[in-house]
Amino acid sequence: MIDPIVRGRPAPCRLFVLCLAMSLGLALSAAADDTPPAPPTVTVAQPVVKRIVEWDEYTGRFVAKQRVEVRARVSGYLDSVHFTEGQLIDAGHLLFVLDQRPFLAQVERARAELGRARTQHKLAQLEFERGRRLEKSRAMSRETLEERRAERDSAEAQVEAAQAVLRAAELDLGFTEVRAPMKGRVSDIRVDVGNVISGGTAESTLLTTIVLLDPIELEIEASESEFMRYMRLDSEGRRRSSRDVENPVEARLIDEEGWPHKGRMTFVDNELDPVTGTMLGRATFPNPDHVLLPGMFARARLYGEGEHDAVLIPDAAVVTDQATKLVMVVKPDNVVEARPVVLGGLYDGLRIVREGLTAGDRIIVNGVQRARAGQPVTPMTADASAPPVAATAH
Repeated sequence: MIDPIVRGRPAPCRLFVLCLAMSLGLALSAAADDTPPAPPTVTVAQPVVKRIVEWDEYTGRFVAKQRVEVRARVSGYLDSVHFTEGQLIDAGHLLFVLDQRPFLAQVERARAELGRARTQHKLAQLEFERGRRLEKSRAMSRETLEERRAERDSAEAQVEAAQAVLRAAELDLGFTEVRAPMKGRVSDIRVDVGNVISGGTAESTLLTTIVLLDPIELEIEASESEFMRYMRLDSEGRRRSSRDVENPVEARLIDEEGWPHKGRMTFVDNELDPVTGTMLGRATFPNPDHVLLPGMFARARLYGEGEHDAVLIPDAAVVTDQATKLVMVVKPDNVVEARPVVLGGLYDGLRIVREGLTAGDRIIVNGVQRARAGQPVTPMTADASAPPVAATAH
């Protein structure tokens, strides 16, 4: 057998085979690099179309329907307090008493002045009657009689003035007893007994506050676009404005399930807030057990629209591009289209789509991050209301 190796060099045939193999390998590698990657696999579903009654959700804060800052109408020393802090009180309940002695002295002085004025009036009346008799017998001139008439009238006016002073003094004496102007829950005592308080002005000493708890109001704010939608629904006859009817509102606190509190819209403001661009509304709720307190935050839902067919999709299918909401729609040729949509609230865990989708569209519900507008995908079909694991091959 002839050795193929001559002086340590490969034989010509083996060298040819080796070169051919290397060339073939390079060609196959280049061919493999030119093969385009498979389109990404995504899960698609058709929107759910369901007949619903629509509710719009908001975050609101409870406020007292009535709130009073209790201040005295007269100034003086605080003499006594007649309530317990945090107590439920009725209208007319005695809260504070000021030192009444100076006001009693004023009443007595006014009564004495009234007595003096009445005596003067009686004397002037007698002089006038005597003057009339003398004037008839020509013993007194007409001018003197008219002077006595004027004195009588002046004395009568003095009586009326003294009566007014007495009424004012008695009124001030009554104001030394500060009573609740309405029922509700009283706050803490802001001034201790023995302190001098001022009264009778808006800057008077604040003694306490009272809030009405039943009923109670929930303040909510709707954006300009939401408010415009309500106006259009009203003009189309699909939903009456809350200015005209008391549309239902339901609420729940942070630790509650469902919507246990039922109320009605009772107020819509007359202008948008120029700072926030929102419209203020208030709903009134019965609160007999006083569970709802002013200052509490609550989740609320307002009756939005009567029974109608709605297009629903999972929230996972929504993509946000700055202020625009998009849904990735797979066209019949499996190419992705980024479709702008107008969204509404949630219903049974699905998002309401007001504009942009139809019942026959195929939307990407899983794998949105792998899809690109204008690029093909490999779709797998699922139910929009079911978890993505339920998907089957298309």
